Amino acid sequence: MSDKCRIYLDACCLNRPFDDQTQPRITLETQAILTILNQCQSGKWKLITSAALETEIAQTPNLERLKNVLTILAIAKIKVVSSQFIEKRSVELVKLGFSGYDAAHIASAERSRADIFLSTDDRLIKRAQRNQSVINVAVDNPVGWLMEYTYNENNNND
Repeated sequence: MSDKCRIYLDACCLNRPFDDQTQPRITLETQAILTILNQCQSGKWKLITSAALETEIAQTPNLERLKNVLTILAIAKIKVVSSQFIEKRSVELVKLGFSGYDAAHIASAERSRADIFLSTDDRLIKRAQRNQSVINVAVDNPVGWLMEYTYNENNNND
């Protein structure tokens, strides 16, 4: 993996810091996501956004949350625009059982050559892992991925 890790966070991840933080899992995921966003803001890693992400986020009914999530997305350095490739790929992914938005996010992550696609949606992650032979991007939960990434980074620096 290059120095500038390319990261695609789905809408679940982008919303996580604004969820009820009294649940331990949500707090852990929030901390991991904030750490990842901090690395992106500092320029060490690159955050990826997409037309699909912006469309899904635009449907957020809570305007304060919407504003906060859009503020986070503003640090993205790479934007994937809609294309025939993404539409065609999304259709293939929907046939594997992904929802329309999840399929569009995975297709966008593939198109941008993301190093990792992160989600807090367990069903999406399990489905991606079951279909990893036909998905061209690694899919993981932010907590597990960040722990593994920093472990590998620290061991490579020894």
